[in-house]
Amino acid sequence: MIYRSTQPDIEIPDVSLTDHVLGRARELGDRVALADAVSGERLTYRELADGVETAAAGLARLGVGPGTVVALISHNQPRFALALHAALAAGAAVTPVNPVLTVDELTRQLSAANAVAAICAEQAAAKVAEAAKATGVRHLFLLDADASVSMADARPTAGSQPVSFLAASSQAGFRPFAELLATRAPAPRPALDPRTALAVLPFSSGTTGTSKGVMLTHRNLVANLEQNRVGWRLTEDDVLAAALPFFHIYGLTIILNSGLLAGATVVTLPRYSLDAYLRMLRDHRVTRAFFAPPMVLGIATALGVDDCDLPADLPALRAGICGAAPLDVAVAERAEARLGCLIRQGYGMTEASPGTHQVPDAEFATTPAGSVGRLLAATEARLVDPVTGTDVAAGEPGELWVRGPQVMAGYLDDPAATAATLVKGGWLRTGDILRVDEDGVFWVVDRLKELIKYKGYQVVPAELEALLLTHPDVLDAAVVGVPHPEGGEAPKAFVVPAGTGPTGTGPARTGPAGTVLAGTGDAEKLMAWVAERVAPYKKIRAVEFVAEIPKSPTGKILRRLLR
Repeated sequence: MIYRSTQPDIEIPDVSLTDHVLGRARELGDRVALADAVSGERLTYRELADGVETAAAGLARLGVGPGTVVALISHNQPRFALALHAALAAGAAVTPVNPVLTVDELTRQLSAANAVAAICAEQAAAKVAEAAKATGVRHLFLLDADASVSMADARPTAGSQPVSFLAASSQAGFRPFAELLATRAPAPRPALDPRTALAVLPFSSGTTGTSKGVMLTHRNLVANLEQNRVGWRLTEDDVLAAALPFFHIYGLTIILNSGLLAGATVVTLPRYSLDAYLRMLRDHRVTRAFFAPPMVLGIATALGVDDCDLPADLPALRAGICGAAPLDVAVAERAEARLGCLIRQGYGMTEASPGTHQVPDAEFATTPAGSVGRLLAATEARLVDPVTGTDVAAGEPGELWVRGPQVMAGYLDDPAATAATLVKGGWLRTGDILRVDEDGVFWVVDRLKELIKYKGYQVVPAELEALLLTHPDVLDAAVVGVPHPEGGEAPKAFVVPAGTGPTGTGPARTGPAGTVLAGTGDAEKLMAWVAERVAPYKKIRAVEFVAEIPKSPTGKILRRLLR
């Protein structure tokens, strides 16, 4: 049983992502393309178009072009768009990287992507330099315009005077991105086939397992932009709130590139806080706000928000869109009352560029708040029994399979994972359980995949379990997601302490002092130990010591029993 979109069909331009997104940039001229809510920095469409061409020429002179990958490691800022599209215009692919990753995590992504260049924000520069050295990245650029702030890691080994970050970054091999903007070479015109040329290489954990490079072509991303604009009618008069990170495909496609394609103004917020976000909505007269569930929860529950008379302060705000994880309806309704606009959910995944479902603007008032809306244009779906692989009966829940021009080319250098996710007929298995009602509206019911979604970020249990097993006082471990008041859900570890006897995983082992982990203090120490070795969003938030990890006869962890 194949469900088909009721939206009008689309034409997908046979052009690169940058040519599509910035095709009207010079026509828009001095209209503001991007503005930063904190620094006040602005880029007009003309400045963006000129900067992209010039920086692309600079990158091309360094050998950055078709078949190469550029890592972009930054918080949200106007120059993120400049660096992104400069690399794409040079013919390279871009792997967006979360700047809070540890050196080891950065090293793994840079190595897996085979990046030849890295463009990063100041805050991540010290880690990027170390990871680049380990992976052989040849070209390092510092994206920030004002890089004169001293950095603790950049102090000289002798003497007490700190050196400026520019000097330290020069020693580490960094050059200011501004150097590329001084290039006088002509803009490159790489020969690319949008259908096959890789444009963006985000890393995602898919339905299970370790992080993998998701190969999104220019056509994938151009198609998804066209699909989304059928229902979300952005115009040059729109102002978009960009607090959700651009290194995540939601922020990259749904906010940044959708806004630039429409000629709208994208307002960046480098670090989210509720006060800063609400101030941005007010001061910049934002028309469309984008959320992850924890942001909506903050608006709904924060003390003092009712005293701000928000609807009166936000007369321009017309719509809120929430994604990345399911949103509680009661929470959404309270946030709607405070903001004075409706909030509706969409659905997608990195492997689909990311959108597959949306609530069109025209149906905001008539679509139930708990749903994820309808299929995007040119998108098909099946709901399948995950055990038998057969389609479920109408109205019954099943694993969502989707098909459309936005579906990825596959996982980088991982044919087995690709074959498990992209199945016969071009269907993408999402690992989520959905149902569709008689009106063609889809609802998320549950998910098969083991991923934990903390504040919209993917946390892979297997990664944390592997780390825990390297601790000398841990014999066995399992990690599951549990409800979290701010993050939606968060990792909790079940740990079998060393010295407690066999658990089916091998002989017992004891810690250095022969101790057995058991108490609250031990749990806190173990959480701190993990926190030193992973990005902040991956931290374990609770530990429970157990005698045994429940497993199937084949050794698979039975997480449902732990939950």
